[in-house]
Amino acid sequence: MGITAVGKAMTRDAKYFRLACRIIAELGAQYVKTYYVEEGFETITASCPVPIVMAGGKKLPELDALTMAYNAVQQGASGVDMGRNIFQSEAPKAMIAAVSAVVHKNLKPKEAFELFASLKADADRVIADASFRGAERRAR
Repeated sequence: MGITAVGKAMTRDAKYFRLACRIIAELGAQYVKTYYVEEGFETITASCPVPIVMAGGKKLPELDALTMAYNAVQQGASGVDMGRNIFQSEAPKAMIAAVSAVVHKNLKPKEAFELFASLKADADRVIADASFRGAERRAR
């Protein structure tokens, strides 16, 4: 695996990532992890001879992260590798299920967000029920 890097002073554009991904592949990487760019991401995936996995990048609101994952896959990414957008979500299990649905079931971002919201609400109910039962036991 090869990973493209960017610094604060570096340009994050399709031209840079096309070149960086190609170099990584030519150096022998079996797949490349790179950042999503809104303009020209499909040219990055098309010009790289090995599969590309989109890096999650900075923490985004859930719908924005799901939209980015959807767009990356629609534009040729083989998958996504999200860290902060999962683990810093209000409901990490619900978020990973929603991202999985985008990548593996081709769910659109709004549908995936509805799945996220539904799973989060279910988890919140379970926690509330468990808290209530715990309070009942302590009251006895």
